[in-house]
Amino acid sequence: MATNLEIDPELLERALELSGERTKEAAVTKALQEFIARREQHRLAELMGKLEWDDSFDYKAERSRS
Repeated sequence: MATNLEIDPELLERALELSGERTKEAAVTKALQEFIARREQHRLAELMGKLEWDDSFDYKAERSRS
């Protein structure tokens, strides 16, 4: 999918250097993948302390359930 974007040339050059990618497209793709992963990790971190755990739950027993 072709998309025209106006990206700050200095940012793009830094992204190319830091990512080690050979093309601008690859650097932008990697940056977007890392951005998405970081946001997903942040959402999981926000759940810390909000989930209730059942201490009696036996996950090993659940494995052998038929």
